[in-house]
Amino acid sequence: MREAFSIATVQAILDSHATQEGPLLPILHDVQDAFGYVPPDAVSVIANALNLSRAEVHGVITFYHHFRTSPPPRHVVQICRAEACQSMGADALVAHAERVLSCTMHGHSGDVALEPVYCLGQCATSPAITIDDKLHARVTPEKFDRLVARAKDAV
Repeated sequence: MREAFSIATVQAILDSHATQEGPLLPILHDVQDAFGYVPPDAVSVIANALNLSRAEVHGVITFYHHFRTSPPPRHVVQICRAEACQSMGADALVAHAERVLSCTMHGHSGDVALEPVYCLGQCATSPAITIDDKLHARVTPEKFDRLVARAKDAV
């Protein structure tokens, strides 16, 4: 479970990167790891600490698809879009996932988000996906349906 937003947590993350040069990306990753997203209230704290404008920090957050500016849905499904997975049916799996979940890549429907990821290191057992950071390989549309149903049923 991710923790609720607190400026103290953001400050602790900033403090842990105080000796680094150019620490914006590592800070944003740590903030998102802590809260599940980069809360808007954290942007000004980060900007002030790094002597950047809020617009500069916001620009980095919105440039990278990895960062979220609102809490993620309960479940996150990532489908590998790298060449090995594509050659083993990932494009058809994406089409299936978009139909089943009623959303497109970078979108969400209900409590499930659908995101691309580029290489999960499972090239020999592709196509590969993660559901809530749990890796699955050799995923067929039928296996996808079972995995998503199991994730939704889990507490």
